[in-house]
Amino acid sequence: NYEAIVYESRSYTWSEVYKRCVKFASALEKIGIKTGDTVSIMAFNTPEIFEAHYSIPMVGAVINAINTRLDSKTISYILEHSDAKVLIVDRQFHKVITKALENVKTKIIIIDIDDKDVNLADSKKIGEYEYEQFLNTGDENYKWKKPKDEWQAISLGYTSGTTGNPKGVVYHHRGAYLMATGSATAWNMPNKLNFLYTVPMFHCNGWCYPWTLSMLHGRVICLRNIDVKKIFELIDKYDVTHFGGAPIVLNMLANAPKEHQKKLKRKIQVLTAGAPPPSIIFEKMQNLGFDVMHVYGLTETYGHMLQCAW
Repeated sequence: NYEAIVYESRSYTWSEVYKRCVKFASALEKIGIKTGDTVSIMAFNTPEIFEAHYSIPMVGAVINAINTRLDSKTISYILEHSDAKVLIVDRQFHKVITKALENVKTKIIIIDIDDKDVNLADSKKIGEYEYEQFLNTGDENYKWKKPKDEWQAISLGYTSGTTGNPKGVVYHHRGAYLMATGSATAWNMPNKLNFLYTVPMFHCNGWCYPWTLSMLHGRVICLRNIDVKKIFELIDKYDVTHFGGAPIVLNMLANAPKEHQKKLKRKIQVLTAGAPPPSIIFEKMQNLGFDVMHVYGLTETYGHMLQCAW
């Protein structure tokens, strides 16, 4: 019954998350999803996308987390190339998704995420189902499917497409397991850590930490949008111990207005990926109480694979 996910007014224990994922997997099977099918999701870092990393594989399907910053043409390409059967989508993306679907020839079942904690007055429902309603059509006693082979696909991610169409990258269960356990070991991650999810979960499946954190029965603090004041508030409220972020996030924190910065209760472990931040950012973050390690990886390597430990 340890707390698994917190997000605004919602929180779930690990046992509750398990039941929700089993029910969602059951609901997917009821609408015809089977082993090897692709289920896409385009969402912010809210509980739904975290749960999707379990519920979709539980029915034997493959999760395809779509970059929320893409244009409609690129989204159309990904949906067709991946042969997506279902698309779970936050209502805020209704315009770009509606336009993208105009160029998709196959039928895709749409499930709306209706986030009650934000103002969605300008958004529209475009799906046949709403996430919570769909979940509740499932059976919590459903016998979910374990992979028949460790090389069975668990995820299909796409590169950003800077040199042409995005390239699909398949992650298998073995690779996801090794990345999850390797990350815990390489970063010396303890049990019951408090992890602030600033890394988009569409990006290399959130560096595969959705799977790492269940292994460590950690607590996931969800963050819908990058907001410096909100980050400091969540760090203070939930006693955050770890988070990962792009250099731009570190720059925002290091140069945040003094009135937004809060004195840290402990040294916080931080991973940053991509081009190394300027030395002054490392220095400022260190002075604020953040212990930053630079890492590097690719979509093709399940996320970060090189870590600068010294």
